[in-house]
Amino acid sequence: MKKEKITANKITNLSEKAPVTSPFFQEKLVSKVNALTFNTCGNSLSNPQNKNFNNEKGLTLSYKLVVEELVKLSEASTLYDLYVKISSIINQNIESAFIAVGLFKDKSNCINLKLRDKYGNFYTTKVFLKDTENPIIQAFTNKEVIFKDDVSFLNIAYFKNNAVVILPMLSANGKCIGIMIIEDKCARQNITLYNLIANTAALYTDNFDLQEKSEGYINTDSLTLLYNHRGFQEILSNEISRAKTNMQKLSVVMMDVCNITKINRELGHAKGDEVIKLVAEKVRQNMREGDIAGRYGGDEIAIILPNTSISQAKYVAEYLTYSLSCCFIDDVGPVKVSVGIATYPDCSEDKEKLLVLAEQAMYISQAKGYKDGMSAIISSADFNFWDDVALKSYAEVIGKRHAQLGVNFEDELISKFNADHAMSGARISEIATSLAGAIDAKDPYTKGHSTSVSRFSEALARAINLPEEEVERIKLGALLHDVGKIGIPETVLKKEGPLSDEEWAIMKQHPTIGAEKVLMPNPSLRDLIPIVKYHHERIDGKGYPEGLTNGDIPLAAKIVAIADTYHALISDRPYRRGMNIEKAISILEEGAGTQWDGDLVRTFIQIAPSLGV
Repeated sequence: MKKEKITANKITNLSEKAPVTSPFFQEKLVSKVNALTFNTCGNSLSNPQNKNFNNEKGLTLSYKLVVEELVKLSEASTLYDLYVKISSIINQNIESAFIAVGLFKDKSNCINLKLRDKYGNFYTTKVFLKDTENPIIQAFTNKEVIFKDDVSFLNIAYFKNNAVVILPMLSANGKCIGIMIIEDKCARQNITLYNLIANTAALYTDNFDLQEKSEGYINTDSLTLLYNHRGFQEILSNEISRAKTNMQKLSVVMMDVCNITKINRELGHAKGDEVIKLVAEKVRQNMREGDIAGRYGGDEIAIILPNTSISQAKYVAEYLTYSLSCCFIDDVGPVKVSVGIATYPDCSEDKEKLLVLAEQAMYISQAKGYKDGMSAIISSADFNFWDDVALKSYAEVIGKRHAQLGVNFEDELISKFNADHAMSGARISEIATSLAGAIDAKDPYTKGHSTSVSRFSEALARAINLPEEEVERIKLGALLHDVGKIGIPETVLKKEGPLSDEEWAIMKQHPTIGAEKVLMPNPSLRDLIPIVKYHHERIDGKGYPEGLTNGDIPLAAKIVAIADTYHALISDRPYRRGMNIEKAISILEEGAGTQWDGDLVRTFIQIAPSLGV
């Protein structure tokens, strides 16, 4: 027998069970314990409430006190806790060297035995049903109590001449679910009470099993028979907590079935379901023992890999994708998936962020396609955050998951943006372009708005012969003019139709948010603050956020204001089509001298036809 001193967390098949929390279950169990009390002991004891059971050490098992303690077992929150409490009940009355509990596992056709000695040490072993000479198997198979004067059948050198009783654990329907072994030289004298303890333990074990199965149905996806999204989230939370406690790594592998939308559209949803079921089956067959898989989305399957580093997770993912690539489905061909990986704590210590990063990596894998028939397996540690594909993937995930995940994408972007306070000019421009693209991605109707405004502003700045250094500053400031929208709720940004007064008040905060929250923390960008903060001011003082008049509005902000308005006029919106150039120019002319600088408007009108859209 393998000797192993282990903690509660390591006893997975005892500790990882649902708590007994239902009052209904507790009442039923209490009544069954009482029924067991009188059925088991009523005929043999003239007065069971006052009966004491003796052993040669002079200690006693008080029947009344033991029954009272057994009823309290409903407070146990796990199977591990349950058996520790039973062990304590026995050891409070008898100095038993050990007790052991073995539960039958039908998949492996064996009894998993956990032995706990009086010092709290644990020993584990498996006893297979084919070992018919073993008294453990005899007690289980024949549902009979067996007394042994030694424990040689356990093969533990530490325990040699101890006398034990082996008790079948019988559930309410008479089914034997396992065995209990108690070390006691006077076991024959106490057998009635030991039977009560074993059968009470069986009742509670049955309850744990039923409740686990019930919760399993709630948390199981009916198509794939994997955990559903809810169940997966719960398990991931628990596994991350365990990884944190044990100071271990944990990886999440996210897999997306490629072309599933096309398959559903062209071949029908039944064929799409067939593909997803096959993927789930192959994942279940080929993942390691201890890994947990769930259906994360419609065509996404995620796998939790406890105690697994990035390199180990990639190896597992490669094996899974290879197994899938060998599968062919009629009319579809080989099954292909995109694969992303994120690892705790390397990539993030936050569960939601970890999932977002895994999904982002999966989208990048999708963008990279296949090499030699195999999908690109991407970890969130493999790419530059500001890479165009990476940032686009990140924005896509956030747009898809933002409401349910609650991940603060905006703060993440700002944090990344301001991480380097000594960026070169070229690097600033590169990152600013990516940041502007991410902001525009929040609103599907304004894609490319920031880059277009930057281009228009640059053209106007050159048309009035500003120095090259100032042109570049205006170009960059225009690129980031709407950076404050990063803090505006998407319900406001994406509203189809005019904003209410309250929504408009929220929208008008974006120049200040951009200046103070995004640019101010970064010394390299502070000279852009006047452009970003004042590009919605008006010549007549009716603009925002500060109501500046003509002489107080910086020239650069005036330039960006015209470019911003022009592009907004010629672009499609949810509530209207984009205007033609002539109509947009006429609106600028009407506002020249009141809303916008008259001289700048006249210059812009001259170059507008050459700017395109």
